Amino acid sequence: MNKIIREEKYNGQVVLFTLNSPKANVLDGEMMIELQTELKNIDQHVKLIQFVGAGDHFSFGASVPEHTKENAPQMLRQFHGLFKAIMSLSVPTMAMVSGQCLGGGMELAIACNFLFLDKSARMGQPEIVLGVFAPPASLILPIKVGQVKADDLLLTGRSMGPEEVMDSGLGTKLSENREIMLQEAEVWIEKYILPKSASSLSYANRAVRTQFNETLSNKLDELAEIYTTQLMETYDANEGIDSFLEKRKPNWKDS
Repeated sequence: MNKIIREEKYNGQVVLFTLNSPKANVLDGEMMIELQTELKNIDQHVKLIQFVGAGDHFSFGASVPEHTKENAPQMLRQFHGLFKAIMSLSVPTMAMVSGQCLGGGMELAIACNFLFLDKSARMGQPEIVLGVFAPPASLILPIKVGQVKADDLLLTGRSMGPEEVMDSGLGTKLSENREIMLQEAEVWIEKYILPKSASSLSYANRAVRTQFNETLSNKLDELAEIYTTQLMETYDANEGIDSFLEKRKPNWKDS
């Protein structure tokens, strides 16, 4: 079974990618490789790339077993490669979120230009609960929601309901349920995206994302280095991952 389903709409002007590994749609290495391969096949006529989760949830995030000390470097290379691929395309992106959208799933969603969600959506960065941190979110959230809100979300690991997501400025449109969200996204696309030039959208997206792209390009590898060579050398980071996999409470040593 393919973990990424590709659908071309509006004569190829819009490409929809479905994360197809229900119920959690975990962003594991296999899914990330599939998605990056598909992104290489985006042509110049594409005006919008969409992401949605199959089933009731967008994504529970990256694979926790791939966060272990020995697997973390490869996991981060693959995951961060996804963000770099999206940046290099300069095609506007849209996430459509239902249900749980956590960790790496939230990072993918907030990396998009547009975020549609329904009232079942719950978004959060729970990495700190596992004793680690979220490199992309650590760069994206301060830009998108400000430092105070970013600190709140990244240092507590709590989740936001749909109204809070909208109030934070992350959301583009909130719908009553998944079906209505998908319908309203189509209406929005037909009104605001399809009448535009694909070339001009790409240039405008590159321009409006100057700070966003420069920040990720300059700092993402630096945070990955801190994660793999410093954080994962600590007892607590490894204990956090191990305790989650072993379904027990962590025993922190603050070191």
